Amino acid sequence: MKCIEDEIPFEVPDGWEWERLGNISTIARGGSPRPIKAFLTNDAKGVNWIKIGDTEKDGKYIFSTKERIKPEGVSKSRFVKSGDFLLTNSMSFGRPYILKTEGCIHDGWLVIGDIELIFDQDYLYYALSAKYMYQTMAIMAGGSTVDNLNSDLVKSLMFPIPPINEQKYIARKVSDLLELVESIKSNEETIVGEISLIKSKILDLAIRGELVPQDPNDEPASVLLDRIRAEKEELIKAGKIKRDKKESVIFKGEDNSYYENLPSNWALTSLGMISKVITKGTTPRGGNVSYTSSGIGFLRAENILGYDKLNLDNLKYVDDKTHTGFLKRSILESNDILITIAGTLGRTAIVTESALPLNTNQAVALVRLVTTKFVNIKYLIYAINSSKIKKDLLHQEVAMAIPNLSLENIYDCKIPLPPIEEQNRISEVIDKIFVVLDIIEQSLN
Repeated sequence: MKCIEDEIPFEVPDGWEWERLGNISTIARGGSPRPIKAFLTNDAKGVNWIKIGDTEKDGKYIFSTKERIKPEGVSKSRFVKSGDFLLTNSMSFGRPYILKTEGCIHDGWLVIGDIELIFDQDYLYYALSAKYMYQTMAIMAGGSTVDNLNSDLVKSLMFPIPPINEQKYIARKVSDLLELVESIKSNEETIVGEISLIKSKILDLAIRGELVPQDPNDEPASVLLDRIRAEKEELIKAGKIKRDKKESVIFKGEDNSYYENLPSNWALTSLGMISKVITKGTTPRGGNVSYTSSGIGFLRAENILGYDKLNLDNLKYVDDKTHTGFLKRSILESNDILITIAGTLGRTAIVTESALPLNTNQAVALVRLVTTKFVNIKYLIYAINSSKIKKDLLHQEVAMAIPNLSLENIYDCKIPLPPIEEQNRISEVIDKIFVVLDIIEQSLN
């Protein structure tokens, strides 16, 4: 038996397997009784004759047929049953459909059957519909003038197989996302707003522990908080930071009812409890006259675009002496979280190593974590941008002629914290979804 190890296209998660589609299903080509006109019938006892014209645009299922053939034509064709998959094998090759009826297929179809023991039906449909599968089949079928798939090529197709429960989970999530995309298409006038709502919904699911499955083997977040507290105490003892003026305790009363149903291995914390620095920038003496034509990048609120994004195209600059002297308090470091606290409140960004050196003005707060070993910074940014946490944060804005956020509000900002492994899973899923949504939004602009 030929080893498939060298043909594996890419790594898959633990518990998944690669296998040739022909080894785990029955794949065959259709056939036509000839001449076909001699076998067509209007008799109600005739057998469904399944053609590409029986499909609907962007449809997933084939429910009925327009034509029938005489029963004696079945032996000259290929009989298929409800639940089988059909692939178009010429012209628009590789397009999958799920049968919701039975009948016979001509040689423009391939049938994939006997999938029940290996595949969740919806997972197989979405997997066959994936761009990767289409491109793979296109390469396989490219040897003819008109691209054409045959059963042997499809049998040899390498296919990723997750555990059945994970297949069902993937299919549900893809279905949910497709429904969201369809809802966007149905109302183009509000599409940008819809994308924003979708992102908000995804973030709200994330901070309630409903976006990805929990793993009981993950180390509880309470253990992470103990380690963060220990590291913070060491920094205090070493004189590197000052002890917090207020007690780091989270009380779960009525105001926290939103968080009462967090998963058992999560913990409710605050930005103050997991940070070693929460401060804000300063405007250099002399204001605009202190800016230089080059030097150290100086951020203002307009440079903070939201989520993790910084705009470095319209930077102001200060000299190194000002940066390390008068503005010493707000020298930025890699992985600092920035939050606008004046003007448009609550926009966020993450400082990257490549953007340094940077400093910032008094309209921007910086949050520097005790450690990023136990807190995924992307998860934290997504949490801060969730509608619940953003609403709580902005609700506490200081009542002034020009509203602003106080550093105390940021310190007290509550954060639902999952185990670090789940933080990583959540941020990875959100990253992938947001990339797709951003592409859709950019295409509109």
